[in-house]
Amino acid sequence: MEETISLQELFKTLKKRIGLIALITIIAITVSGVISFWLLTPIYQSSTQILVNQTKQETPTTSQDINTDLQLINTYNVIIKSQVILSKVIDELNLDMSVGALNAQVTVGNVQNSQVVTIGVSDPDPAAAVEIANTITTVFQEEIKEMMNVDNVKIIAPAELAENPSPVKPDPKLNMAIAAVIGLMLGVGIAFLLEYLDTTMKTEEDIEELLGLPVIGLVSPIPDKDIEKMKVEVTNRRRRG
Repeated sequence: MEETISLQELFKTLKKRIGLIALITIIAITVSGVISFWLLTPIYQSSTQILVNQTKQETPTTSQDINTDLQLINTYNVIIKSQVILSKVIDELNLDMSVGALNAQVTVGNVQNSQVVTIGVSDPDPAAAVEIANTITTVFQEEIKEMMNVDNVKIIAPAELAENPSPVKPDPKLNMAIAAVIGLMLGVGIAFLLEYLDTTMKTEEDIEELLGLPVIGLVSPIPDKDIEKMKVEVTNRRRRG
């Protein structure tokens, strides 16, 4: 029984403060939308793919050769983002940024057990992202020949600029959905906090709980029309008196 009463009070509080909860949720969604659409800088991403394999040989490729290539990929992933490669890219493109800043824009990875390496570049300018990705690939392809005395890197999918590129972040819809959840939780929390801080007595149950005594009588509220009639009667009596 106590649990039922608690649930009833819970829903009663939510219903009582539904306006406040809705207002806070709407404000959170609006603020998130404004920040996502107008304040955050759109970031575009472009990627290129390279294939790591053995140098052309007369003998057929064996499983051991493929395993060797896969082991090399981890090393190549580090070299691609190294200062040696990125500094040459900065010089070649005359980029106004440090190696560390460019490194933060570059991602390198490959699918498990795959010899294909994907090089991704994020930038506020979609054309710059394409140019940087392709330059990193070509610089790496040339430098790896001298660094490791191998010629086992082939570009299979250069980066291309789409006609209408879409930013990868921010995602306004996702941000607004998260803001809606946060706003709803915040609104519910504030609603229960206000209810907890409100110590005024509103019902006979509040009085019983405070005094520990049963309520033996109630004064019913007088309708406004009856109050007006009483005022008229009192006025008439005063005039006759």
